[in-house]
Amino acid sequence: MEKEKWNNTMYDRFKESLYSMADEKYKDFHRKLVPEGLGEIIGVRSPDIKKTAKDIVKNTDYESFLKIAGYGTYEETMVRGFVIGYSKADIITRLGYLKDFIPHISNWAVCDGTAAAFKVKPHEMETVFEFIKPYTESRMEYEQRLAAVFLMDYFITGQYIDSVLQIYGGIKSGRYYVNMAVAWGISVCFVKFPEITMEFLKNNELDNFTYNKALQKIIESNRVDAEVKNIIRGMKRK
Repeated sequence: MEKEKWNNTMYDRFKESLYSMADEKYKDFHRKLVPEGLGEIIGVRSPDIKKTAKDIVKNTDYESFLKIAGYGTYEETMVRGFVIGYSKADIITRLGYLKDFIPHISNWAVCDGTAAAFKVKPHEMETVFEFIKPYTESRMEYEQRLAAVFLMDYFITGQYIDSVLQIYGGIKSGRYYVNMAVAWGISVCFVKFPEITMEFLKNNELDNFTYNKALQKIIESNRVDAEVKNIIRGMKRK
């Protein structure tokens, strides 16, 4: 059976449903959690945003949703990012949706949520990796962060670990949310591939902030033993 296509009336009902889920306390909390680039926010909790996006993909013609959807509120933007991630289209089509969406990412929450929802299947790895790489050199903060988070979420594997560390080491951003994502990614590299990542930590061109943040996140991990953490503490730059 053909799924219902989106039109302006249907989209207005969708926006009304978002406002019906508003939680003022959560709205205030989320504004503090995401202090930059949030824009207008309704105050819908993340599980409800995810459920809404999954319902759109499952029960309606999500392609027509992506054509008509706007960016008026944080929630609309987030739902759009999740719909792209949850969509059942082939990888080239999904990456096309993502390419159109990326310029509209203006905060870390939409960035990280979109990356986490995307899901990369084994046979799609190389295609996605080649798509993401150019964004690591972008001058736009959230384009670079998205690339760093994609690498962390999907490419810290035996096949890609050397490439991921090389890319992380080459990112010269100076932007807080990029540097934090790189540090986070390096810490995950260390947890999964400690010997390879230790060699990287001993010889890299990371700025001091990103390097020290990576060490901090390694120390905070409950998957690194106390003896190794003591070694990591001694590697901090002044």
